[in-house]
Amino acid sequence: MLFSYKVVNQTGGEENGTIDAINIDVAISSLQRRGFIISSITPAEEGNLMKKLSSMFERVSTKELVMLSNQVSILFSSHVSVLRIFRLLAESSENPVLKRTLNEISDDIQGGESLSGAMRKHPAIFSEFYVNMIKAGEESGKLSETFKYLSDYMERNYAVMAKTKNALVYPAFIVITFIAVMILMLVLVVPSLSATLIEAGQPIPGYTQVVISLSNFVRSYGVFFLVFLIVCGVLIWKIGIPGGKQTWSHVKLSLPLFGNLYKKTYLTRIADNFDTLLTSGVPMLRAIEITGKVVGDEAFEKMLLDVSEKVKAGSSLSDAFGEHPENVPNIMTQMMKVGEETGELSTILKTLAKFYKRETDAVIDNMVGLIEPLMIIMLAGGVGTLLAAILIPIYNITASIS
Repeated sequence: MLFSYKVVNQTGGEENGTIDAINIDVAISSLQRRGFIISSITPAEEGNLMKKLSSMFERVSTKELVMLSNQVSILFSSHVSVLRIFRLLAESSENPVLKRTLNEISDDIQGGESLSGAMRKHPAIFSEFYVNMIKAGEESGKLSETFKYLSDYMERNYAVMAKTKNALVYPAFIVITFIAVMILMLVLVVPSLSATLIEAGQPIPGYTQVVISLSNFVRSYGVFFLVFLIVCGVLIWKIGIPGGKQTWSHVKLSLPLFGNLYKKTYLTRIADNFDTLLTSGVPMLRAIEITGKVVGDEAFEKMLLDVSEKVKAGSSLSDAFGEHPENVPNIMTQMMKVGEETGELSTILKTLAKFYKRETDAVIDNMVGLIEPLMIIMLAGGVGTLLAAILIPIYNITASIS
C-alpha cells in the first residue's frame, strides 16, 4: 500500500514523498528509522487514469540492469560505501523508474535495511534470483564479486534471449502481413468481385460461397470480433485460465521447429543459473528452487520442483535430473554425474551452459533458414487461394458467355 508523507529531516528541512508499506504502522516505523520526524502521513490517492496507463509502460530493461550491476561492482571495488553507491547511481540514472527505485533503496539502506532486503521490495525490477544472489554475497562478504557474476550472467542471458527474439521477428512480420493482406482482400476486393458473380445469376461454387460468407462476416462483425479477442487476451493475461500455463508449455515444447529451440534455451538457462548461484555461495537446494522460479516455463519449473524434493530426500543432482529424460538429455545428466564425482560441478555446469548456448545458436540459424521460404509460400498460397475462389467462377461465366 502506498502512503504520502510530509517529514522533517535531520537537517531541519521539510520533505514530501511516498512510501510503499504493508500498513501505516510499518510505513511510520520505516520513516522513523531513517531519522525523519513525521508531520503527516496518509494513504496515497490512486491517481488518475492517464497516470495508471503511463505506469504500465514504465520498465527497467535487462540492458539497464546489466549496466547497473557493472557499475555497482566497479564502485564496490573502489571501496565506495553501499549507500553512496546507490545515491550516485540514482543521481546519474536517466530512467525515471530506476531513479525512483534506487532512491527508495538508498532510503531503506539508510534506515538500517540490508541491500537484499531493500531490493526485495521491488520484485518488478529485481527478480528473486537477483535478490538471492545479493543475499549470498552479503553473507559471504563478496558483494563486489557477486555483482560481477550477476552482470556476466545477465549479459549472457540477454544475448541468448535477444537472438531468440530476433529469430522470431521475421516470421512474426510475415504472419502479420499475411493476416493484414487477407483482411484487406476480404473487406475491399472480395465484395466487388462477389457482386459481379451474384449479378450474373450463375450458380456459385461452395468454396466461393465460403469466401463470400467470410467476407460478409469480417465486414459486419470484424471490429466486434477483434475487440472480443483483445478483451479475452487481457483477461487471460491478467487472470489466467485453469491449466493454461501447463497447456501452453506442452504446446510450445511440442512444436516441430520451435520446441527444440525452447528446450535448449531452458537447458542453457538452468545450467547457467546453477553455475552462477553455486559460484556465489548459494546452497544447492536454494539454487534449485530459485532456478525453478526464473526458468520461464511451467513444465521445467515443475521438473525442478521434483528435482528439489528428490535432492532433499538424499538423491544426487544427476540422478534427480536423470528421472526426467523427456526434458533433460542423457549427456547433461552424465556430465553432472562426472562433476559430482570429481568435485567440479560448477565447472561442468559452466561447460554445459556454453554447449547449449552454441546448440541454441545453431537451432536459431537453421530455423531462420527454413522459416523464410515456408512463410513466403504460406503468404503466396493464402492470397492465391482467396483470389482463385473468386476469379475461377468469373472466368467460367465469361467463357460461357463467349
